[in-house]
Amino acid sequence: MHVQEWLETVPPLSIYLLVGVVIGLESLGIPLPGEIILVSSALLASQHGDINPFILGACATAGAIIGDSIGYAIGRKGGRPLLAKLGRRFPKHFSESNIAVAERSFDRWGMWAVFFGRFIALLRIFAGPLAGVLQMPYWRFLTANVLGGILWAGGTTAVIYYVGVVAEAWLKRFSWLGLVLAVLIGATSMLVIKRKAKKAAEKAESPEGELVPAAE
Repeated sequence: MHVQEWLETVPPLSIYLLVGVVIGLESLGIPLPGEIILVSSALLASQHGDINPFILGACATAGAIIGDSIGYAIGRKGGRPLLAKLGRRFPKHFSESNIAVAERSFDRWGMWAVFFGRFIALLRIFAGPLAGVLQMPYWRFLTANVLGGILWAGGTTAVIYYVGVVAEAWLKRFSWLGLVLAVLIGATSMLVIKRKAKKAAEKAESPEGELVPAAE
């Protein structure tokens, strides 16, 4: 069963909680499909009036900010031994090469690595714990965390919801052609945002602006 189909069987209140919890756990440092859940839920909200997009966006934003803050506190207390432990538990995500890439991003960009990290799956998992391990001042972390959480979670919800509403309206008037065009416009907008964020991260990873390849 696809995520979209499964979510249709879940009550609205449970969807709000699910989105907040999954995104919160992902931001805390646990590899979970937070973005997939958020996009699927926002699209579902555009098709069903009983799911409020404002509440959905607020839950996603709260989960992102709170999860990152908890991750920061854990990272600050656990230090580098925590990264080693995570590497053994999640070798695919917390490998030494991935940690090195994230550290270079933080060294060069500081709080902006937390902000832009929201739009990049790898940094979204690393941002909170790594900022704590590297002893980033909490006020700087919190500023980037809040702004990034609002823009990523709230922005993603708004864009996907709007695309879904437009797609449904076009579908009634122009059949499948309207749906295809609406989805392409929405997907292109999201890809442009994520590509800009990725380029910013790539510049942070290497003084020459070249991406440092991760070890296989």
